[in-house]
Amino acid sequence: MDWVKSLRGAVEYMEAHLLEPVGPEEVARAVHISPFYLQKGFQIITGYSLGEYMRDRRLYMAAMDLLAGEGRVIDIAYKYCYQTPESFTKAFVRFHGFSPSQVKKERMAVRPFLPLKIKITIQGGRDVDYIVEKMDSFQVIGMAREIPMDRGYELCPKFWDEMKEKHLTALCQGKKPETDRERAIAECCVGLFGVCIEEEQSPGAFTYMAAGHYDGRPVPEGMEVREIPAATWAKFRAQGPLPGSLQTLNTQIFQEWLPGNPQYELAFPTNIEVYPKAEDGADYECYIWLPVKEREA
Repeated sequence: MDWVKSLRGAVEYMEAHLLEPVGPEEVARAVHISPFYLQKGFQIITGYSLGEYMRDRRLYMAAMDLLAGEGRVIDIAYKYCYQTPESFTKAFVRFHGFSPSQVKKERMAVRPFLPLKIKITIQGGRDVDYIVEKMDSFQVIGMAREIPMDRGYELCPKFWDEMKEKHLTALCQGKKPETDRERAIAECCVGLFGVCIEEEQSPGAFTYMAAGHYDGRPVPEGMEVREIPAATWAKFRAQGPLPGSLQTLNTQIFQEWLPGNPQYELAFPTNIEVYPKAEDGADYECYIWLPVKEREA
């Protein structure tokens, strides 16, 4: 998988299918990459989710059609995959700042949104601090939540804040576990891992777990267990306060390391954040693990 080629292919596919109700899974299938990594990488590099890109392109093209007098508002709404004229008008106003009828009658200046040109300049990709290590399969236990693909940087830190307030902080400060869940959290070191897993049934979202090592005990209510396959992992180190240091590293991996690395590509749609200690601060060290495999010749 050539990362830049895959992103360019995704743009080409979306441009060719603007008049069809395609979703992230169809785009990902066309460029032979998982929806999880495609959506994550596309947003990091372009600033748009796949859905936002297709929506904004359709709304720009719809405005061009209206300016050219190519059909009624209702016809153009259906042409660009809106189920009702009302939903089209609402989206159109939100994007352009005025209604479709104003475009036709008053020839308003529309907001431009042209096809993206994917161009990546590699800056320092070789300086990313990482090692590559083979690991056997292992299991994790923890609390999970479904996170929309385009809101990960916003909602994952909020999820951690909630987990700390409800479950983690008191136990870290010496509270004696009183329930099966509290014992599992304390004894399995829940909070050590933040696990991101693609779910086939939810192509627009991923499962995010605050997790620890599973030791085989009965799974308490409100927790779940996941199997992490045996794999070769690229393990990247971040240093600094959370969540900024980790998000900066994540961006650097997708903008620099993946496009510029000649040896490895992503193996399967799971990645793991590792938090070795509870304290945060300027010297805090944490890690991102990505499953990788040798690039095909």
